[in-house]
Amino acid sequence: MGKILYPFLPEGKTIIYVNNENPWMKAAETCRAESSTDLSFPTGAVVVKDVQIIGRGANQSALRNKKLLEFHKDVFCVRRFLRIPTGKKYWICPGCSSSRHHAESRAVKDAQKKGMETKGADLYLYGHWWCCEPCWKVMMDAGIRNVYLLINSEIMFGKR
Repeated sequence: MGKILYPFLPEGKTIIYVNNENPWMKAAETCRAESSTDLSFPTGAVVVKDVQIIGRGANQSALRNKKLLEFHKDVFCVRRFLRIPTGKKYWICPGCSSSRHHAESRAVKDAQKKGMETKGADLYLYGHWWCCEPCWKVMMDAGIRNVYLLINSEIMFGKR
């Protein structure tokens, strides 16, 4: 695997890669399949601590109408039209998941809502190849230790 140029990666942080047989990555994939409403980039995440899933989250689109979701995915996205770089200004397009509705943020918030201690936990993300700045902030504030992505995620889930 060559060097991946992420749109954002906090100083001192790295991303660790695992294969698709990893049980936590499989759990993140299941979360994505069962709960994501974002047709463009469906993602799922799990927060793991002490060999136990303590939080789950999948990204959510503000759009709820299936026809509008399909229109956003296949025909028109305000951010794509304006050529806004990936990871920026999610609020401009109602079809794009705002960062507070990203899988990473939702998984951390789910764990915290359950009263689970997130400091020292790991996060597994399925369906994307990097984490945006607001999600990194949520994870770092929560004390998430490591972020895991699927091997070749930059190829599988890269910008289309």
